[in-house]
Amino acid sequence: MTPNAASAPSRRSFLASSAVAAAAVAGGMPLLTACGGSDGGSRDGTTSGKDAKKLLPAYVASNVVTPDIPAKNGSAVGFTSKLDLATLKSSVPKTLGKGGQVTIMSPFWGSPPKSDNAYYKAMNELIGVDIKWQNQDGNTYEQKLGAVLASSDVPDVVVVPSWNLNGKIPSAIISKFADLGPYLSGDAVKDYPNLAAIPTDAWQRSLFGGKLRGLPQPQSNVTGIVPLYRQDIFEKEGYEVPTSNAEFLAWAKDATSAKAKRWACLDMKWTAFHTYGVLSGNEKPLGWTVLDGKMTNRIETEGYLEALEWTRKLFAAGVVHPDAELGKSQATDPGPKFAKGEFLVYAQNISQWWSRTGEQATQNPDFKIWGMDIWGHDGGAPVLWAEQPAGIWAFVNKKASKSVVHDVLAAANVTAAPYGTKEFMATNYGVEGTHYTVKDGVPVKTDQGNIDVMNAYVMLASPAATVAHPDFPEVAKGQVEWQQRMGAFTKKSSFYGMQITEPSRYTNLSNDVEQLEDDFVRGRKKMSDVQQFVSEWRSKGGDKLRDWYKQLLDENGSAAS
Repeated sequence: MTPNAASAPSRRSFLASSAVAAAAVAGGMPLLTACGGSDGGSRDGTTSGKDAKKLLPAYVASNVVTPDIPAKNGSAVGFTSKLDLATLKSSVPKTLGKGGQVTIMSPFWGSPPKSDNAYYKAMNELIGVDIKWQNQDGNTYEQKLGAVLASSDVPDVVVVPSWNLNGKIPSAIISKFADLGPYLSGDAVKDYPNLAAIPTDAWQRSLFGGKLRGLPQPQSNVTGIVPLYRQDIFEKEGYEVPTSNAEFLAWAKDATSAKAKRWACLDMKWTAFHTYGVLSGNEKPLGWTVLDGKMTNRIETEGYLEALEWTRKLFAAGVVHPDAELGKSQATDPGPKFAKGEFLVYAQNISQWWSRTGEQATQNPDFKIWGMDIWGHDGGAPVLWAEQPAGIWAFVNKKASKSVVHDVLAAANVTAAPYGTKEFMATNYGVEGTHYTVKDGVPVKTDQGNIDVMNAYVMLASPAATVAHPDFPEVAKGQVEWQQRMGAFTKKSSFYGMQITEPSRYTNLSNDVEQLEDDFVRGRKKMSDVQQFVSEWRSKGGDKLRDWYKQLLDENGSAAS
């Protein structure tokens, strides 16, 4: 799920790791998809206050396993200890499944294994349910999803990533999928302890059409985009880690030598947005929040323009690697050239902190990647905005019998088991000996594990956001502590945690903004072109959309309060 884009991630690749909210339906009535209404999809109600609280499951923290690093400031929990299979605990003491059959349609990246593989068999036995997987190509999943939801032949469970919540899919979710409230709201969730340990914010984000319909995959609400850098080269050259935009530009000029085939960085646009406190444009509401008492979109702020201008200075100064200049870096893996030291900093998903470490551990033992703390543009504290607390859901067919719903929840209770339990190892690694081995406290997948244990059960429901790298405990510690430091500067927008579907007439309003940004920072467009775009955006619907969001907030209140 991690994007491989090299420099500033494209919006599409960013969505795959950070997740977005819903897209558009026809009509203009403000629709909070967590709003009240019948199973027919009524559009009125609220996601905030007492109405929402009635729908949400009770939160009961899990005490089965104690993390080495507790969550703080919206961070994940962290595990740095070696894994000892002999001491693994069970979070599901008895099988809850009743032996029924459940079909699940889910996106799959790669080649799906045979349906009778050892991983599927072992998981079904552990859960007590005969799950049949309908794995679909993740790259074309939205088209398949739309077709299936438009038909009368909907599987028992359908997995929907937030980046696929476009067109008619959000309204189909409301009309086609079951209300899980009777099984999970309030104390009812205590029948499924691992689901009860899912953070409340993630459940809030799982309210669609006024009902609790989604089983969520929680995620940290701290930004997932980190300025990753070659710490080993910084130390060797005596470089100081920049703490302002001016310091970064000065360092970048000093570090760059085209003759020596070394450049400072790739496209730093996303870090620039962070340093200027610009709201994310990757999740609906696409950059909307109340600033200084007015409903404002990110592209209307001075910080937005200043961030683009600063990024343009990097390109103009010649400190950006030529691959990013030409746009090649968005389609190719930056890893090899980063490992060679052709560039020293790039902004990417936090998961690459670990994956790059693993890639180079044997062949390049001096290699060390680390994450820079995000700075305020002027050297002060940054203003960061919280990411949404869940980004992928599993939904149960409205026509499913009660026994099927119970079997689905039994399965989700297993897949949501915390790290350090037998159920987590089974879900994420498969069968010991067949799919993985443990050496020096580090689980390593076998060739068969890399074939069988892909996607599938991990898509059903997940535990609270977790970082665990027993192979590189210092990286796990670094990642979580980075999140905690950045979480201290993170605030929630007016629509944090809300599941929002905009009217369809605004669907394409911001389609061209990313290309314009990329053209501007590379010197192919002028600032006047950006300003003209913002002006036309307002007249073409931005101002009306502002009114729509204002009405939404006035009627429903903020979930972030």
